[in-house]
Amino acid sequence: MANIKSKIKRIKTNEKSRVRNAAIKSRLRKAIKKAKLAIVAKQSNAQELVSKAHKEVNTAVSKGVLHRNNGSRKISRLDLFVNKNLNPSSSN
Repeated sequence: MANIKSKIKRIKTNEKSRVRNAAIKSRLRKAIKKAKLAIVAKQSNAQELVSKAHKEVNTAVSKGVLHRNNGSRKISRLDLFVNKNLNPSSSN
């Protein structure tokens, strides 16, 4: 345990950030997983779930949980997955 007052405060704030970031990342992973499962099952609400996953990624980026390049990569890979599975004629 730290003895310096500022370090004690940093430990507390780091723990708060860790918990908040873990919650955001968990929501993000769940949203992406739900979207992919809906795409594979060809559910009617798949496109809606994809847009929710995009929203979660953008939220994580804006809150600083993910780097913007990492967020862009996740969105691109999800869109590629959509195009390969829902629109086979438009995939490259």
